[in-house]
Order: sequence, then structure tokens, then C-alpha cells
Amino acid sequence: MKKLILIAALLLPLAAGAQEFCARTSVGTDYKIKKGFHLEVEEELRLGDGLSSINSVRSTVGFSYKVSDYFKFGGGYTLINPYKFKYHDDGTLKYQGFWYPRHRLFVEATGSYRRGDFQFSLKEKLQFTHRTDDSLNVYQNTRNALSLKSRVGVKYKGLKDYGVEPFAHFELRTALNEPWGTTSGSLQTTPNTKRDYYVYKHTGYTHVYNNRYRVNLGVDYEPVKHHTFTLNALLDWCSDYEIDTNGPSKWETEKGVRLFTATTGWNDYFCASVCLGYVFNF
Repeated sequence: MKKLILIAALLLPLAAGAQEFCARTSVGTDYKIKKGFHLEVEEELRLGDGLSSINSVRSTVGFSYKVSDYFKFGGGYTLINPYKFKYHDDGTLKYQGFWYPRHRLFVEATGSYRRGDFQFSLKEKLQFTHRTDDSLNVYQNTRNALSLKSRVGVKYKGLKDYGVEPFAHFELRTALNEPWGTTSGSLQTTPNTKRDYYVYKHTGYTHVYNNRYRVNLGVDYEPVKHHTFTLNALLDWCSDYEIDTNGPSKWETEKGVRLFTATTGWNDYFCASVCLGYVFNF
């Protein structure tokens, strides 16, 4: 435990410059059904900015199969339960609690190579996420989102006799089918002067771009056999393209046209999370 506290003290300063400071904690099991084939179950709690509220609860069941010392693949399902605050126009609280769940399917493949005390890896993960929110603005978000996560990593195994394995990962996430459209005309103002907009027409879910960059620094600690703790700092740079549309309105000029406001564009932010996980291996 003293080792974990020392590592936490070293990782926390990395989050000092973040716009948001969050936390994640998880408990899981890794059951070896047969040699190379594992069943994995995990329950994860994510806390929002400032650790003052729940962000989501995520339940995952999956499998992995190690083909050789250099390659393994897997897949699974995650149930995501977001926690939301909804407010009236006057700012009073309208709703607080778990919101419409999301369903996520994923497949992944990992290649690894060991050189001395260092193990290098490349992981590719394709995921499909279905949003069930019946009020979802489909001109801003894809109901059935596809994304690809590519992660390179290195782990140091020279301290395994002490139960400690430091690691570092870099991950790039690519959105594969985000909403996209075209604009026309000059900047206009709605009749009540409350909103500036361009004429916008949705042209499909064809926007492909890199929208997340992650650095993950941490350590796996196995004090006794079958019990593994993971402590890490997750630094998350996001760059999402936000299409700020009103949907159908009295200012609609033709069927299929939506209001495209002056605030539309790239939304960049930096989030840092401290994460603590535990896995029972058997």
C-alpha cells in the first residue's frame, strides 16, 4: 500500500493543468477457462469534474484468446449508464439520475514483443456504440457510432520480483461516422435576434477524423498471487467537431435544412483522471 501511495504522489502533478479533473475506479475478475482463453468481467465507476458527481457506471463482460506469445484477440459488451443533470430554462433542476443507457460492442487485437525487460505492444480496438436517448439530436451526434482506438504501449518487467510493473500507453481514437453537412449563404440572424446562423444541410454520417489523444502512465502492482492493483494517471485531449443545430424550426427554409449557428466548430478540452483498479485472477 505504501508503494501505491508513493506512485499516486508522483502521478497527481501531471493533472495540474487539466480543464477537468476526474476519477475512475473499477473491480474485475479474469477467469482462465483453459490455456490462452480467458473470461473477463468488470464494473467501473467514473466520477465527474472535481469528483463531485457520478459521470457513469459501466458494466463489461468479454473474453480474450492468446494465440501465441506475440498475438491475442478478444471482444465483449459494455452497458453504459450515464448520470445526468437536466435543468429548466430558468436554471432550476428538472431531473437528476441515471439517463438513457448506451450499448457498446467491441472487438480488439493486440500484438506484443518482448526485448529484455521491456514489453512493447500495439492494440487495435473497433467499437460500436448505440445511444438510446429518444431526444438525441442526430444532427449533432450519431445514434450508432463507430470508432477505432489505436494504442501503442511499453511495460517494464524488470521489477516483477517486487510485484511492480510500470507502463506507459499512447492512444489515438478515430471517429468513423460522425455527422457532416454543408453550409451556404452569409451569416444571418433569426427574426427575434436571439441566434445567428448559416443555412445548413445534413449530408450524412461521413465525417472521419481523430477526436481523442490519450497518454496513460501507471503501474500494475501484484502484492500476492491472483490479486492485481492498477494505479494510473490518464491524460485525455479531446477535439470534437460540434454541429450546433436547432432541428426543425419556423426559420427552416426548405425540407432537410437546419440552423447552423456561429458557435459551431471545434471543441477542444483537456481532462485528467486518476484511476484505481483491482482484478482478481483465477
